Amino acid sequence: MIPLAAAVTSAVTSGVPAEPAQQAFGYPSLFLLVLIGALVPVVPTGALVSSAAVVAVHRTAPLSLLLVFVTASLAAFLGDATLYWLGRRGLRSRNGSRWLEAIRSRAPEDRLAQAQEKLAGHGVAVLVLSRLVPAGRIPVMLACLLAQWPLRRFSRGNLPACLAWALTYQVIGVLGGSLFEEPWEGVAAAVVLTILIGAAPSAWRRLRRPAPGHRSG
Repeated sequence: MIPLAAAVTSAVTSGVPAEPAQQAFGYPSLFLLVLIGALVPVVPTGALVSSAAVVAVHRTAPLSLLLVFVTASLAAFLGDATLYWLGRRGLRSRNGSRWLEAIRSRAPEDRLAQAQEKLAGHGVAVLVLSRLVPAGRIPVMLACLLAQWPLRRFSRGNLPACLAWALTYQVIGVLGGSLFEEPWEGVAAAVVLTILIGAAPSAWRRLRRPAPGHRSG
């Protein structure tokens, strides 16, 4: 993921001398990759946002940080809304849809059950927090679909979720960029940190899982 993040970082700001050229190429690239990452989990979107923020810090341009934040949060919001809309179409279809099946396949039964329980008890607040929890977005989205939330209600909760997500990963990038003199060092640190954050929940679940043949009590 580091080469991909570095490539996007260079597309956003590195080596681009003029702000108009940067806006014409870098921000649309970031927007497109985050949008794709919201639809299909093959792009490390958090690492991309952090990497872009690292370079924005080294440019010492507050406007660059603002543009990274707006671009990332808008792309994430539109990607989530599109995926939710496709999921709702699948629910209404007699044979479902490949998008709905893709959402189901990325939401393990235990995570879905937890998301449904929390959604029933706390409503929109769970949706707002879902993007800040690694691997929490899809189970909560599927829970909203199964609860038959309309797209408008989902979007109202998802907007602050996307804003908080973009801000969180941008702060990671700002911290990484401020600790190192060279942009690539900050990018590497931000990417490694986002990978560790994403891997932590699964690692914790594996550690807590009883060993085969072990019986409690």
